[in-house]
Amino acid sequence: MLLKRKFILKTKEILIERLLFFCSLLSVVTTLGIILVLLFETLDFFKEVPVWQFLTDTQWTPLFVNKHFGILPLLCGTFLTTLIAISVAIPVGLASAVYLSEYASLKIRNIVKPLMEILAAVPTVVYGYFALLFVTPLLRKIIPDLSGFNSLSSGIVMGIMIIPLISSLSEDAMRAVPMGLREGAYAVGSNRLQVALRIVLPAALSGIIAASILAISRAIGETMIVAIAAGQQPRLTLNPLVPIQTITAYIVQISLGDTPHGTLEYRTIFACGMSLFIMTFILNIFSFKLKRRFQEIYE
Repeated sequence: MLLKRKFILKTKEILIERLLFFCSLLSVVTTLGIILVLLFETLDFFKEVPVWQFLTDTQWTPLFVNKHFGILPLLCGTFLTTLIAISVAIPVGLASAVYLSEYASLKIRNIVKPLMEILAAVPTVVYGYFALLFVTPLLRKIIPDLSGFNSLSSGIVMGIMIIPLISSLSEDAMRAVPMGLREGAYAVGSNRLQVALRIVLPAALSGIIAASILAISRAIGETMIVAIAAGQQPRLTLNPLVPIQTITAYIVQISLGDTPHGTLEYRTIFACGMSLFIMTFILNIFSFKLKRRFQEIYE
């Protein structure tokens, strides 16, 4: 009887182990499948368009008669909206994280944090129309030269969207800082603000940086907000008041079905998708290395 029970328990453990291995393998295989699809289609694209032209040409007009395949205008639009978004999200997100971690009572924290995280559950198409129909008209009262489609309003709304991501993850990192560090600082006469800025923030820096880079990756890959509010005009500019086009917005434009499948114009979406993948991959590696570096410093 005892041997039978041990056999059943061992069998269950083996089944659970195999199930967990299958789940982890499924995510790896899915990622590899996405990479292979992007890679094969991108290689077909570069058989007709030189890589140097793709990286250096300052015009992106694959749907025009006079075709140009320079991704720089799309990259410029993507980085511009992302820069505006993180300029909004990082200060506000960190300030709210400091408040929730160091100042707010448990009752207030249990109310405010879930309310902030509701922002992350709002569909991005709603954010897009919010940027187009509310934020843009509001900004035009302050900036009369602002175009109806622009990167400023879409970047601001993207920043609002990723505030909960930075705030929640940063607050978790700050809450994980040992209480003994705070108590030691209070013992030598530090006030609450000094403890938050000079003790807690440096100790939680690895988590804060990881949260910020994750938010940047989220902003780079955002689609609906920029597709609705930023415009469909790829241009090489750093002016946030004019229409631009991001990489994701261009992919949406081609994916609507007007471009024939298998054509060079259709393959541009895979080249753009590979560019996005490489950018987010580099950001993730950078985040991992920074996190390990700061962990080694503070351990």
